[in-house]
Amino acid sequence: MTFQALLVEKAGDGAVTASIQELDDSRLPDGDVTVAVEYSTLNYKDGLCINGKGGLVRTFPHVPGVDFAGTVETSDDPRYRPGDRVVLTGWRVGEVWWGGYATRARVKADWLVPLPDALSTRQAMAIGTAGLTSMLSVIALEKAGVSPLKGEVLVTGAAGGVGSVGVALLARLGYSVAAVTGRPETAGYLKSLGAETIVERAELAEANSKPLESERWAGAIDAVGGDMLARVLKQMKYDGAVAAVGLAAGAGVPSFTVIPFLLRGVSLLGIDSVIRPYDQRVEAWSRIATDLPMEMLEAMVVERRLSDLPELANQILDGKVKGRVVIDVNA
Repeated sequence: MTFQALLVEKAGDGAVTASIQELDDSRLPDGDVTVAVEYSTLNYKDGLCINGKGGLVRTFPHVPGVDFAGTVETSDDPRYRPGDRVVLTGWRVGEVWWGGYATRARVKADWLVPLPDALSTRQAMAIGTAGLTSMLSVIALEKAGVSPLKGEVLVTGAAGGVGSVGVALLARLGYSVAAVTGRPETAGYLKSLGAETIVERAELAEANSKPLESERWAGAIDAVGGDMLARVLKQMKYDGAVAAVGLAAGAGVPSFTVIPFLLRGVSLLGIDSVIRPYDQRVEAWSRIATDLPMEMLEAMVVERRLSDLPELANQILDGKVKGRVVIDVNA
């Protein structure tokens, strides 16, 4: 048997290319479960992997795609049977392990999660790692005591995948949401997801030396990092919390001190979705199925094909992708 995949190859001169190829099943990696992939999605990591950047892919040839959803074909693990619908995010699939940009994938059973009945495989990939990360962030903020009664919650990088789902989730749960974007043309889109306030990126992007600023936010989901994260932390209300999920503006926070932690009791919550324990992933997917407004989810989605991925990879690295891109691997 054969399957179709986006194969990334590296030439002797270091040049990286990506092309659609028909591959024999014997090339699939070892694993407990073989899945007929129906949909994948596009994340920033996928853009790096397709272009051979960031050092994420160490072994070529390689099939990227950090997320996928589909139906079990064969399983050596009693937890899964042929016909079961499953979703996979994280575990460095698509980086060190062949991923979801293919019509078939073979992975370890521990990496999979049963797909809630309320979600289709297409919806699961409209959510993907980005949406899972957003839900994990919301759960972390709730556990830190952030509630709708305490005030506005800020979402940075709001027009991106994590931010879009975060805005929609928070709004549905009754929070007053402020959305940060550097693209004025996305304001209408963000308001349609439930954002009440649009914050221009320039208001938060510039570093300053103040240890604290006026209290404004009860909580925040930050997908940007860098100086913007520093500014957000300085503006948190007493006992506020920030869920840190990304570093689009850099990993360093040079303009920051520990003063917000010491004088305002602010919490900085690190959100990892890559090797999250199974029970926490199940909880998050269950919450997504009940808390995420599916009509708003559909408004975020653009559906594309495997052959579109090389172009899309460049677009997401250039910050030109809005919302969620779903890849129909069989189109």
